[in-house]
Amino acid sequence: MKKEINIVWFRNDLRVSDQHSLFAACQENLPVLGVYGLDPRHFEETKYGFKKTEKYRAKFLLESLKELQENLKQLNINLCVQHQRTEDIFKSLNQEYSIKQIFCQKEWTQEEVNLQKTIAKLLPETKWTEQYDQFLFHPEDIPFSNFNEIPEIYTEFRKSCEKQSQPRKTLAKLKPISEENVEDKSSKIPSLTDLGFEDFEIDSRSAFPFKGGESQAWKRINQYFWDTKKLQYYKKTRNGLLGQDYSSKLSAWLANGSISATQIYWEVKEFEKEVKKNQDTYWLIFELIWRDYFKYVSLKHGNKIFQLGGILNKDYNWGNSTKALNQWINGQTPEPFVNANMIEILETGFMSNRGRQNVNSYWAKEWKQDWRIGAAYFEAMLIDYDVHSNWGNWMYNSGVGNDPRDRKFNIKSQADRYDSNGKFQRTWLQESLF
Repeated sequence: MKKEINIVWFRNDLRVSDQHSLFAACQENLPVLGVYGLDPRHFEETKYGFKKTEKYRAKFLLESLKELQENLKQLNINLCVQHQRTEDIFKSLNQEYSIKQIFCQKEWTQEEVNLQKTIAKLLPETKWTEQYDQFLFHPEDIPFSNFNEIPEIYTEFRKSCEKQSQPRKTLAKLKPISEENVEDKSSKIPSLTDLGFEDFEIDSRSAFPFKGGESQAWKRINQYFWDTKKLQYYKKTRNGLLGQDYSSKLSAWLANGSISATQIYWEVKEFEKEVKKNQDTYWLIFELIWRDYFKYVSLKHGNKIFQLGGILNKDYNWGNSTKALNQWINGQTPEPFVNANMIEILETGFMSNRGRQNVNSYWAKEWKQDWRIGAAYFEAMLIDYDVHSNWGNWMYNSGVGNDPRDRKFNIKSQADRYDSNGKFQRTWLQESLF
């Protein structure tokens, strides 16, 4: 007779604290096994010609998984990580065990939904327990009766939530499960070369020289909030371009769930109580609400966020020039400020918020190229890629999303304003090209 177990299926929730699926699984009196699939499809080329995940995010992910495995061991839980198709992992586990329940974060974008349906068909007897676990304002707590009522303008959403909703408290710290419920099914985390990449050193110029993992996320919070107290200047510096501390840099850990939005929120509140409360500290919460908003836009509009006309069904005449794409990617446009930002992402997998808006606007509004190609390139390259924020922001800045003003950036004035001494551009461009 096969041994009964429960599984926590990890995806973009790679932490042990404030992790609702893990917490729920640990309340059951059955052995718990963590599972993560390094699905080869996540490293293959998409229809846009880029890998779905490039080396920068892949390295950060592997670091995050290593820490997750170590942290789970402290709870007497093993993490099984396999480099194969996720449904095949579950098929193999189902041959070995009687899987009673799968606990996982609720996802709704098409690829994730399709994969889950495929796995559910393989395990018809298994119960599924899903949790919305990636929001600041939980879907049950927002002041809208259904997702179709989500406003099309961010300010309306933010004001309503701030007035009528409250982020939930974080979960109590988990205690180790009983040793009799330990399931010995650990595995070695694959290497970067196993995934088809060459290992690399982080560029010394990078504004994001950090490692992946839950402990690393908290190390960053302690540094940015408590050691340097830079949080109290966040709004003033957040449009910076160079260095580690012009912004919180928490987006990558948030994106793969090494830390939760609610954890950051309550840490900001603690900082406001202990150190200082001002517009700067509030602005980090403001940005967390933006992140929430793009998730709710995705819940409301579904696959429209990936379609050419966006959520507005705009019928623009988009180009698809290979020459333009090569120039844009390789930093060979007529705009040095665009070029510097594009070289930065090419060499580091990171780009500032200010840079992202400018290169997006240039690609979609100046050159009028298919915005989805730009979004797919960012999906490949960004360490902090989040499906909802990435595609939501690209729609927003391309005139097919939630920007009621449909703005176009004046690249030269942006460069003059945010890189007035040209230091950022000189950092990433050869002197002869600048």
